Amino acid sequence: MGEGATERYYFTHLKRLRGYNYVCKPRNFTEQTFDEMRKQIERVLADNGIAVCVFDADVTRTRPAEKIKYDDMRRKYAKNPSVILCDSMPSIEFWFLLHYLNTNRYFATSDDVITVLRRFITDFSKHQSFLSKEIWVSELMRNDKLGFAISRAIKLNAGESYSNIYKLFGVLEQNYNYS
Repeated sequence: MGEGATERYYFTHLKRLRGYNYVCKPRNFTEQTFDEMRKQIERVLADNGIAVCVFDADVTRTRPAEKIKYDDMRRKYAKNPSVILCDSMPSIEFWFLLHYLNTNRYFATSDDVITVLRRFITDFSKHQSFLSKEIWVSELMRNDKLGFAISRAIKLNAGESYSNIYKLFGVLEQNYNYS
């Protein structure tokens, strides 16, 4: 499950390009609160599945109540290998940026990240006309950029900006150790 079109298209393209075996349902990619996310996690666990939650953590900076819910959710599922929380601060675009740049500098918003990301993907846009084209995800995979992003995310995970999306790849590519 993920928060929106960017996540949906990224994981749909990734599945085809890398041959991953997972279900990517459009209805699972909508903006949702931490309460709604928790309900979905419980449904997936009840079906003996693995719940992967991809979401932007920037809301925890501006809404104290959401930060409490997020922290509670993190604690609750911390030791459950069937729940993978893949948050990014401030947004998934930071994960994309890690494919090109070794940084964990502070980015206040996804727009701030996108400004820098456009140095590498000049036409990057959150519009369907861009996201629906597979080429941008294909470019993220070229020349082991995914490997660089994973390594950077692991090393830089203590900064103001971070991404935990790398955790998903430890499950998808069992022959790598990304933990």
